[in-house]
Amino acid sequence: MADKKPSKPQVAESPIADVFEGRYPSETEKQWAERTLAPTLEKSPERPIGAPTGTNLDENGHARFTTVSGVPIRRIYTQADLPEDWNYDQYLGYPGQPPFTRGIHATGYRGKLFTMRQFSGFASPEETNQRYKYLLEHGGGGLSVAFDLPTLMGYDSDHPASEGEVGKCGVAIDSLEDMEILFGGINLENTTVSMTINSPASVLWAMYLVVAEQQGADWKKISGTIQNDILKEYIAQKEYIYPPAPSMRLVVDTFEFGSKFTPRFNTISISGYHIREAGSTALQELAFTLYDGVEYVEWARRRGLDVDEFGPRLSFFFNAHNDFFEEIAKYRAARKIWYQVMKDRFGAKNQRAWLMRFHSQTAGVSLTAQQPLNNIARAAIQAMAAVLGGTQSLHVDGYDEALALPTEEAARIALRTQQIIGYESGVVHTVDPLGGSYFLENLTLQMEKGAFDYFGKLDAMGGMVKAIERGYPQKEVAEASYQFQRAAEAKEKIIVGANEFVIEEESPHILYIDASVAVHQSAKLKALRARRSNEDVRRRLDALKKAAAEEPTAGLNGNVSSANTMPYIVDAVRAYATVGEICDALREVYGSYTEASIT
Repeated sequence: MADKKPSKPQVAESPIADVFEGRYPSETEKQWAERTLAPTLEKSPERPIGAPTGTNLDENGHARFTTVSGVPIRRIYTQADLPEDWNYDQYLGYPGQPPFTRGIHATGYRGKLFTMRQFSGFASPEETNQRYKYLLEHGGGGLSVAFDLPTLMGYDSDHPASEGEVGKCGVAIDSLEDMEILFGGINLENTTVSMTINSPASVLWAMYLVVAEQQGADWKKISGTIQNDILKEYIAQKEYIYPPAPSMRLVVDTFEFGSKFTPRFNTISISGYHIREAGSTALQELAFTLYDGVEYVEWARRRGLDVDEFGPRLSFFFNAHNDFFEEIAKYRAARKIWYQVMKDRFGAKNQRAWLMRFHSQTAGVSLTAQQPLNNIARAAIQAMAAVLGGTQSLHVDGYDEALALPTEEAARIALRTQQIIGYESGVVHTVDPLGGSYFLENLTLQMEKGAFDYFGKLDAMGGMVKAIERGYPQKEVAEASYQFQRAAEAKEKIIVGANEFVIEEESPHILYIDASVAVHQSAKLKALRARRSNEDVRRRLDALKKAAAEEPTAGLNGNVSSANTMPYIVDAVRAYATVGEICDALREVYGSYTEASIT
């Protein structure tokens, strides 16, 4: 084979054909392929990791290696895998400068480590308050609130629809009284707080702001994030209340209110996390999340808001999955894409609006109920990818979360995992340490191109709301989820301890939430309704309904729109109106949403 001309393409059946097809390898790479690689493959063919079927074989029966998302991976990457015009300044640049591939801060983590958040919330506000204090005492840098399902759906704990779910997947919050208990003894001016809440986001945020106000905190100094991303609910998580259009109006209300009164608070965390948890590929997570961001900006601009005012407070939330390099490439591509979108598509002049700031969380969907201690290793790898990808804040899942809410021990180990990465691993000492890797730069470019391809399809449909109504992103995610499940069941994708390396094991100790939480919350609600001014509550809810029925336009002279719902929600919260009462008032105006079948 060494006598052949190196530039001659190989036949399709040749195991080294991929060195030549669609690439322009150097003379030395051609020689390596023919003189070293080919004899090696002839003597010892490559073997797939997992069953030699389906996704693990190419059309010629050779072993194929893919990411967790099913993207084919080459055995080696060289200069030939980058565009012919590839150069450092155009494609990479420097950290803190466009296109922000290498990070949004010039010094990376040398000036400030990523915020170490712990996503926590269970049972009653009293119990969760104790967990928060425990986490802060053990070095946590920020809190992330998990709410129970009734709260997420806008129901009070004593509503019939709440039966059996109170306090189970997060903390039960029914009124301002509960929020006062939740953050009792925690200085909200000094602690960043993220709240995973969507359809009722403006209600829970109003409660948080009033508690901060009661503490004497300056709204202009408090910092944190409300998730508030309703589009991903229609795509993936399905915890919506109202139809898309009024839901988008409520989100834009928070943009306008926040830009005027809480300039350091992120009024949205545009979330790919749940899209990935529903089974999407890394590329789908990236594309749909960023295009959701495009949709929010479009709606805000139609309202008359200035992208340079609200743009800097848009933040993002990504999954950190198992495929180490695919995840790092995803984060790097996200920064490049968002910079281009904000600068070129929306004409943002404020450079802070160009910056992709994001939180990441390790992949809950990757956790196994079998051999749960294995999840400590999974979460550590995923967290490392998020840090190498330049995340601003991070949450590591507890090893037992495939079974229940995390125990105190699991939460502590998750926090210690972040601390070991931050203080012991050395990966924070230099910015984007894997930058320039042929493999990583190729993956980053693939991610970028694939995302813009999706953008073109979504633009043609008239935007994300129209695409959701057609079921397009839902179908894409469902198909990707099916393909991964099929590969896992065929053992083409190995899940250690679940479909391979299985053992007999005892059930671990888990955190159990019993029905006493619902009884406790219902009793508090009954007492609250007895002592508050119910006439005052009714009057303020009527004012909210009137504003919600009006068509808002951007406010003038530093004021919010007279029809912005946020001031009316804050007023209702101050009167101790409950989450369910406020959401019911909005249901009367907007109705409820039922998803059409996507089959």
